[in-house]
Amino acid sequence: MKYFHRTSATPDAVIASAAVFFGGRLTPTVEMPRRRSFASSLGTIRIDVAAEGGHYTLVTVQTDQPAESELDRLAKRFLGEVYRLAKPHHVLRGSY
Repeated sequence: MKYFHRTSATPDAVIASAAVFFGGRLTPTVEMPRRRSFASSLGTIRIDVAAEGGHYTLVTVQTDQPAESELDRLAKRFLGEVYRLAKPHHVLRGSY
């Protein structure tokens, strides 16, 4: 599955957040300035960030699993955390 999110958080902040969020759960496999990949027995997840038109950052999260897998839920939860980078007062209510 592939998910997209546009945020006003900087690409560096998003990548740093990915390292913290997934680093304790999954094994890092690729570490590039705008890309991180992590793997475990659940599968592989890849995070790409790119500056997009002005002050926005496009975040792409891709898993090698079908929708609603455990890894897929982690990906959606991470996008919620990215949203909180731009809006810290937001309370996550999803059960991902």
